Amino acid sequence: MKEYKYKINGNLYKVTVGEIDGNKAHIEVNGTSYTVEMERDVKPKIKPVMRTASTTPAAPPPAISRPAATENQKSGIKSPLPGVILDIKVKEGDSVKRGQTLLILEAMKMENDIKSDRDGKVVAINVSKGESILEGTDLIIIE
Repeated sequence: MKEYKYKINGNLYKVTVGEIDGNKAHIEVNGTSYTVEMERDVKPKIKPVMRTASTTPAAPPPAISRPAATENQKSGIKSPLPGVILDIKVKEGDSVKRGQTLLILEAMKMENDIKSDRDGKVVAINVSKGESILEGTDLIIIE
């Protein structure tokens, strides 16, 4: 039996998932029992693991190399995780050094300093204070 608490439109719901029999589940929401019929049986997808006798260990995958940014190359500083921009510490045209804080990103209730990974000049700032962003978003372009 598993219990969950949900808040939907300001209303708190206590959901208890009981026995699951085939495609029917017995569920209790705030003390009221329901039998929920699912569209089809849910079967776990288990792949058998095939082991072969081998005397030599498998070779490690080849390393992926990425070219380093050169002096005249424009490249974006990407967001490492989704969050909200709390503060932008630079402006377009500023010269920045490697390790310098460019902006503050709040993610999972923690403030994260997003730092420059190279020396260069800020060419563009693609976000604004208070904006919600996704992981991988180009935040600042450095030349």
